[in-house]
Amino acid sequence: MATEDVHPYNSLLKSISVDGKDFKYYDLTNLKDERYDKLPFSIRVLLESAVRNCDEFTVKKSDVENILDWSTKQNEKVEIPFKPARVILQDFTGVPAVVDFAAMRDAVKKMGGDPEKINPICPADLVIDHSVQVDVARSSDALEKNQELEFERNKERFQFLKWGAKALKNMLIVPPGSGIVHQVNLEYLARVVFNSNGTLYPDSLVGTDSHTTMINGLGVAGWGVGGIEAEAVMLGQSISMVLPEVIGYKLIGKPGPYITSTDVVLTVTKHLRQVGVVGKFVEFFGPGVTALSIADRATISNMCPEYGATVGFFPVDESSLTYLRQTGRETEQLNIIENYLKTNKMFRNYSNSEEDPVFTKVIELDLGSVVPCCSGPKRPHDKVPVTEMKSDFQTCLNNKVSFKGFAIPADKQETKVPIIYDNQEHILTHGSVVIAAITSCTNTSNPSVMLGAGLLARNAVEAGLTIKPYIKTSLSPGSGVVTYYLRESGVTPYLEKLGFDIVGYGCMTCIGNSGPLPEPVAEGIEKGDLVACGVLSGNRNFEGRIHPLTRANYLASPPLVIAYAIAGTVCIDFETEPLAKKEDGTPIFLRDIWPSREDIMKVEKEFVVPSMFKDVYSKITEGNKRWNSLEVPDSMLYPWDEKSTYIKSPPFFEKMTKEIQPPSSIENAHVLLNLGDSVTTDHISPAGSIARNSPAARYLASRGLVPREFNSYGSRRGHDSVMARGTFANIRLLNKFIGKPGPKTIYIPSGEEMDIFEAAERYQKENKQVIVLAGKDYGAGSSRDWAAKGPWMLGIKAVIAESYERIHRSNLVGMGIIPFQYLEGQNAASLGLTGKETFSINVPADVKAGQNLTINISSGKSFEVKTRFDTEVELAYFRHGGILNFMIRSMV
Repeated sequence: MATEDVHPYNSLLKSISVDGKDFKYYDLTNLKDERYDKLPFSIRVLLESAVRNCDEFTVKKSDVENILDWSTKQNEKVEIPFKPARVILQDFTGVPAVVDFAAMRDAVKKMGGDPEKINPICPADLVIDHSVQVDVARSSDALEKNQELEFERNKERFQFLKWGAKALKNMLIVPPGSGIVHQVNLEYLARVVFNSNGTLYPDSLVGTDSHTTMINGLGVAGWGVGGIEAEAVMLGQSISMVLPEVIGYKLIGKPGPYITSTDVVLTVTKHLRQVGVVGKFVEFFGPGVTALSIADRATISNMCPEYGATVGFFPVDESSLTYLRQTGRETEQLNIIENYLKTNKMFRNYSNSEEDPVFTKVIELDLGSVVPCCSGPKRPHDKVPVTEMKSDFQTCLNNKVSFKGFAIPADKQETKVPIIYDNQEHILTHGSVVIAAITSCTNTSNPSVMLGAGLLARNAVEAGLTIKPYIKTSLSPGSGVVTYYLRESGVTPYLEKLGFDIVGYGCMTCIGNSGPLPEPVAEGIEKGDLVACGVLSGNRNFEGRIHPLTRANYLASPPLVIAYAIAGTVCIDFETEPLAKKEDGTPIFLRDIWPSREDIMKVEKEFVVPSMFKDVYSKITEGNKRWNSLEVPDSMLYPWDEKSTYIKSPPFFEKMTKEIQPPSSIENAHVLLNLGDSVTTDHISPAGSIARNSPAARYLASRGLVPREFNSYGSRRGHDSVMARGTFANIRLLNKFIGKPGPKTIYIPSGEEMDIFEAAERYQKENKQVIVLAGKDYGAGSSRDWAAKGPWMLGIKAVIAESYERIHRSNLVGMGIIPFQYLEGQNAASLGLTGKETFSINVPADVKAGQNLTINISSGKSFEVKTRFDTEVELAYFRHGGILNFMIRSMV
C-alpha cells in the first residue's frame, strides 16, 4: 500500500466507526463519478485495489481511470495491475512454491544479496489436501488406514512444508487431514473484508488451483493462477491482467423440488461454454439468486474453470452474512463486513433491479427449467440429462473415438465378463460402475447435496437396496464439519451400510487419487476391453484423470452417485426401470427414495449449526499426532538432501546471470509433439499414479524404490527429475506422430518411436531445439506450474497453438517459453504442416506484446503467428528468462 503522504488518492481515505472502533478505508463513492454506480460489482473490487495501491509506479492513476472507464475500455484489451489481498495454495502446488522460495534464497545468497528478503510479502495460506489416496474403502477404519498411508508416503514432503511454515514469514500452513483447500477457504479462511492495521478493504485472492474460483460464491473475488505467478504475488508483485468483459448472468425462478445444486451448475456450465466466456468475468444477478444458498452459489463458482470464465462472481448480500454467521464467524467481523461494503456500495440486494450494473452482455437462465443431469463421459461441460444417460452411453459406444465416443465394434458391445469377488460371481459389462465417489470441494462443501445423499442412503437401506461389493465406493468430505452434521442428523450409518465410509479429508478421487481397483475388477475390465465407468461428485473427468481403467467418467450430484452405485451401471433409465424389486415383486424406482428439496432444507436447518464450525476450526492449525511429531531443521536456508526423491533444488537458476541476456531465436527446431485440440494440463503434467513402465518409474527404481513406493506425480512435484520424466506421461495423450493414445513420440532425425522424455533428452544432448504444435484450448484444466516447468525441463522453446487456456499460457510465459498462436482461421492442417519439418523463428530483441512474427520451415514455406505476450509485464518476465528470474534480479 502506498504511504499516505504521497498517495494520489489520499483525499478518499475516510474513517468509519463500527461497534465503537474507528477504521480507515478508501471511499470509492467519494470519487463522485457516476460511472462508479454502473460498474459491475466484480470490477469495483479491481478498482478499490488500484486506488488503495496507487503509487504512480506499479499502479498508476491512469490504471485507476481505465478501470473506472470500464464500459468503454473493456473491449480495448487494456492492461491493468491487480494486487490481491492474499494467496492460497494446496500442497501439490505449495511444495514446488516452497521449493522455489528455498532455491531463490540460495540464488540470492550466491549473488551477494540477503536471502532473508525472500519471504511472502502478501499473506499466503497453504492447505495440505491433495496427498491422501483411497487405498482402503468400504471399511470402518478406512479413514485411519488411509491417513496412516498418507503420512508414510509423504513424510518427507510434510517435513519440508513444516520447515517452510517455520522459515518463511507470513505463511499459514493448515496440516493434512483438515479438509479440501477451497472448502476450508469458504468455511474458515475467507475474511470477506480485510482489516490490515486498521485499514479496511475487500478480501480478494489468487490461488494455485483453478477451483480457487469457488470463493466467488461468497462475494470474494478470486481465481486460479499458475504457481509461478502466485509466487510473484507472494513476493509483493501485482498481477498484470487485461481489463475483462463482464457477462451478466441473470437468474430467475427457482429450482424444482427434486433438483440439486449440481444439476444447476452442470446446466450453467454447458450454457456458458456455448455462450463463450473464456477470459471473461461472469457476474450473477437477478431475483433467482435469492433461491440459491451460499453453498449453491459456491458450487456454481467452483466450476468456473469448466465453463471457462476467470470468475463467476456473486456479490455479497444478506445471505452471505447469514452464511458467515452459520459458519461461526465473529459478530464484530460481520458488522465490519456489512458496514464497510454498504458504505462503499459493494453490498447487493438481488431483488432490487435498480442496483443492477451495466454488463458487457446479459444472458438468462430460468432455474425452473433445470432438469437432473450428469456430465461426461470425458469432459465436464458435456451435460447429459439423466433421462438420456442410457441412450447417450450407447451412442458413445458407437461413435468414433472422440470426447463423446469409444468406437466399440457392434459385435463387442454386449460383452459380458464374469468375475469372482468375495467368493461370489458378478458380471461386468460396458457401462458397469466400478468407482462411485462422493468427493471434491465442488459438492462436499454443500450441506444440501451431502444431506440429500444421506437421506437417499437412509431411504435406500430402509427399502432393502444394496450396492455390489466390488464397486469402489468412498466418501471424502471437504472438512470435518461435514462429518459432524452427517453424524448428528443420523444418516452416517446408512451411508456406511451402502459402503460410503469416510476415507479421508481431501480431493482424493477427484484429483486422481482413487487408488487401485480390486484385482478381479481390473482384470475383468482389461480382459473384456470394457468401457467401465466412474461416477463422482467432482469437477473434472478428463481422460486418464480418475483412473486408468475407467474410460467413461460422469460428474453427478452426491445423491446420483449413490443412485448409479445402487444400479451398478449407467445403462439405466431411472424413469422406466426400477433399481430393484421387493420380495413381493413391487418395483422400487429412484423416485420412490429420492428426498425433496424441502425435506433436505428441513434437516439442514436443524443440524448445520455455528457450533460445529467453531469446534472443527478452533483446532485446525493444531494438526494431529503424526504432524506434530515431525521434526524439521531450524535454519533459514534449506539443507537439501541429495538422496531425496521428493524434494530437490531445481535447476531454474543454475545459468542465471545478474544481467539480462537478449532473447535467443529459435533455429531449426524439431517438433517434439504434434497435438490436437483440448490437450489439458492432465495430459501435460499428470497428477495421478506413476505407471510402472514409465521413465519416471525407471528413474525411481534406479534410486532404489519399489513400485508401491512410487506414490503419485502430484506428490513428487518438489523433485524436478521425476517431474521432467512425468511431463506428457498421460496414457491418454494422443500424439499425431503415433496415431494412438500413449506417452510416445517420434525422434524425427532417425524416425524412431520412443518415450517423450527420452526423445527430449536426446535432442538436448545433440543441442537441437524443440517446439510443440497444438490445436485449440491448449492447457485447459487445473492450473499446474509443472505443466510449464516440465516443458522447460524438456527443452521446449515455444508452443504454436490455435488457442490457449488463460492460466497455462501465463505459466508458459512465466517459464520463458514463447506461446505463439496461429492467425485466425489457420492451423497446422490448413498450413500443410506435418510436424516433421524444422522451424526457425527470429525473435527480435525488442519484441512487442502481441507482435506477429514469421516462422520459416524447412520445406521452404513460411507463415505468420501472433506472439501471445499479452501485457508489457509478461514481456518483461520473458526478457528476464521467467518470472522468478525477474524477482531474483529485483532482490539483488
